[in-house]
Amino acid sequence: MDHSASDTETDDYEQPLLHRKEENAEKAPACGSARYGLSVLACYGFFVAYALRVNLSVAMVDMLNTTSSSNASKSVCPRHSSPERPKHNHTASVYEWDSETQGWILGSFFYGYIVTQVPGGYLARKYGAKWLLGIGILGTVIFTLLTPLAADLGAGYLIAVRVLEGIGEGVTFPAMHAMWASWAPPLERSRLLTMSYTGAQLGTVVALPLSGVICFYLDWTYVFYVFGAVGLVWFILWTALVANTPSTHPRISERERLYIASSLRHELSPTSDYIPWRSILTSMPLWAIVVAHFSYNWTFYTLLTLLPTYMNDILGFSIQQNGMLSALPYLGCWILALLGGQLADYLRETCQFRTVAVRKAFTLIGMVGPAVFLIAAGYTNCDYVLAVAFLTISSSLGGLSASGFNISHLDIAPSYAGILLGITNSFATIPGMVGPVIARTLTKGNTIEEWRVVFYISAGINLFGAAFFTLFGQGSVQPWALHSQ
Repeated sequence: MDHSASDTETDDYEQPLLHRKEENAEKAPACGSARYGLSVLACYGFFVAYALRVNLSVAMVDMLNTTSSSNASKSVCPRHSSPERPKHNHTASVYEWDSETQGWILGSFFYGYIVTQVPGGYLARKYGAKWLLGIGILGTVIFTLLTPLAADLGAGYLIAVRVLEGIGEGVTFPAMHAMWASWAPPLERSRLLTMSYTGAQLGTVVALPLSGVICFYLDWTYVFYVFGAVGLVWFILWTALVANTPSTHPRISERERLYIASSLRHELSPTSDYIPWRSILTSMPLWAIVVAHFSYNWTFYTLLTLLPTYMNDILGFSIQQNGMLSALPYLGCWILALLGGQLADYLRETCQFRTVAVRKAFTLIGMVGPAVFLIAAGYTNCDYVLAVAFLTISSSLGGLSASGFNISHLDIAPSYAGILLGITNSFATIPGMVGPVIARTLTKGNTIEEWRVVFYISAGINLFGAAFFTLFGQGSVQPWALHSQ
C-alpha cells in the first residue's frame, strides 16, 4: 500500500492545519492542568520502572561470594587508587553463581519484556491504558519485593521472577503511548512525552548510586524493599489521580477538556474496534521508526550493561567506587531530553517548522552525535577523564532523539500509537538481549583495540538508523490511521 504522494501533500500543509485545529478552543494553561499532572505521574511511574530494572545490576555485586576471586585488580591501564571503605557486617546471603548464571539472571528481564509489547498496545487501545499500566508496574513491584526470597530458593527462581518482572514492564511504554493519544495536544506532544518518559533516565540516575549506598549501609536485600515501597506509593497515586481520557477525568477543567478534544478532533480514528494490521505492517514510516529505535537501543544497551566493565577492565577505574560517575551519562541524557522537548515544540508552534523536519533533525543530532563521541572515546587510551567525558556527551546527545523518532508513532497514527510502539519496542528490545553478548564475544582479549571495534559497530548501527529515518520518516497522520477500511 503506497501513500507516499498523499503523505507528502499532507506534510506540506500540516502546520497550518494544526494551528487551525487548536484555534477551535482556547488553549488551556499548563500550570495545574490535568495533562501536565498526568505527565508528572507518568514520569514517576517510569522512574519506578527503570529503578526496578537496573537495581539488580548493583545489588549483584554484593549477592556474590567473591572471596575466591583473584584477578579483580587486573586492567589494561594502571589502576586508580581509591581509599578503603570500612566493611559493614551484613547478614544477607551470598551465592556461588558462575558468570554464565549471572548472565542469565541479568538478561532474563528482557525475555519477559519482549513478550508483552504488542499485546500491551492492543489491550491499552481496547480496554484503556490506566489499569493496564498500573497493574503492569504493580506486578513488577510485587516481584521485586519477592526477589530476596527467590534468590534464596535458587538461581532458577530468581530468573523466573525477573522474567515475570519483564512481562509486567513490557506493557508500560505501549500503554503510555496509547494514553497520550487521547491526552496530548499535537503541538504539546514533545513536551508532555519527554517529561513523562525521561522518568526512565531519572530512575537510572538515582537507582545506580542509591543502590550502592543501600548495599553499603544496610545490605543488598533492602535495595529491593526500598524501591518496591517507592513503587507501591506510585501505584496508589496513579489509581487515585489518573483517568484514561479527558472526558472521564473527574477534576479536569471544562476549558482544558474542550482544548484537548478540539485539538485531536481530526487525528483520531472514529472506531476503536477495527485495526488495519496490513496497512500498519506495510507502512514505511513505521519501519523507519523500527530501524531508528533498534539502532538507538543497540548503543544504549551496550553502554548500560558494559560501561562498568570497560571502565574497570580497560581504564583501571572501578565504577562501583563512584556511583555518580556511573549515572553521569543518564543524567546528561535526562537533561537534554527535557530541554529537547521544549525546543522541539517551540520550533513547531512558534517558529512553525514542519513536524517531520523537527523529528528528523532531532533524530539526526540524537544519533549521529552519540556515534561520533562513542568512536572518540575509543581513542582516549588511558585518559579516563576524557573517556568518561566523551561517553557522557555521547549518551547525553542521545536524549535529543526523545523528541525525534521516539514519539513519531503519535505523529503518524495517534489512534494506534500504543500498538505501533509495541511493534517498534519489540524490535528495540533485541539489542538488549544480543548486543552485550556480541560485544563480550568480540572483547575476549580485553584490549583497547577490541573495544574500539565494539564502539565502531555501535556507531555504524546508529548512523544507519539515523539515515534510514531521515529518508523514510514522516510527520503527519497516515491515511490508514484516520479511516476505517
